[in-house]
Amino acid sequence: MIAPRVLVIGEALIDVVHRADGTIDENPGGSPANVAITLGRLGRSPQLLTALGHDDHGQLLRKWLAESGVTAVPIEIARTATATAELDAAGAATYVFDIEWTLAGAHPDRVDLVHVGSIAGLLEPGATDLLRLLDQQHDDTLITYDPNIRPALIPDHDIARQQVEALVRRADVVKASDEDLRWLYPDRDPRASARAWHRSGPAIVIVTEGANGAFAITESGEAHVPGRPADVVDTVGAGDTFMGAIIDGLIDVGWATGNARAALRTTDTSHLTSILDWAARAAAVTVSRRGANPPRRNELI
Repeated sequence: MIAPRVLVIGEALIDVVHRADGTIDENPGGSPANVAITLGRLGRSPQLLTALGHDDHGQLLRKWLAESGVTAVPIEIARTATATAELDAAGAATYVFDIEWTLAGAHPDRVDLVHVGSIAGLLEPGATDLLRLLDQQHDDTLITYDPNIRPALIPDHDIARQQVEALVRRADVVKASDEDLRWLYPDRDPRASARAWHRSGPAIVIVTEGANGAFAITESGEAHVPGRPADVVDTVGAGDTFMGAIIDGLIDVGWATGNARAALRTTDTSHLTSILDWAARAAAVTVSRRGANPPRRNELI
């Protein structure tokens, strides 16, 4: 069986954390990059199409990606993106982003599955380029999407909601947190929002609810898995790990190309429950250790 070609499109950045005691931590991250890292550690050899500088931060990101089996496909920019968090004595964070997002000149090869998410779908000029790339790939390619909303980077709520909905309509599988849905639709229950998204096009809409687990909306009904017990250190990267493990589960059952669309729409919830449980197991490992540090396959089997 030929391994599916997986492409993740989105931001890779450095998280700079200024702690109340005066110490500063710098760690690689970015939601789509974390998804790619998860897939790499699970043995899927993904590519990451992203914007990177040739500065020290860019070199750190390239090394981090390569160590987990991710091939970087960089769009060259002057300065690698950063997200700076100022932590107060209680650990609450205030974020400042320094990010340039562009996909100018990107013409990726045809692949079997494309994942997109977060800042990449909302920040121009790259957001418009992303829609173009998805439309070019769509016929033969399965598309997954995780909005992973970053309110600090969003100046206009209504425009952001329209951008998210444009990506939802193009996607086959969508994963969002209940917090994402409450931010996008503050007057509507997350389950109702997930059902509305499902009616707009995706075969499967998955919603994570933190310690309460996750549920999925499909044409065959709804699936649910409880949260996995874990000694929580922090929740950084947990949602990205969950998303990466969902994609890994789709690959395992052969649903990782555009030809799988019909199967996704008719699948029974038992298949999907197994994939959700796999993703919950992976996320439970990530929350049990500091930072976005997804598990490798041998830690889950």
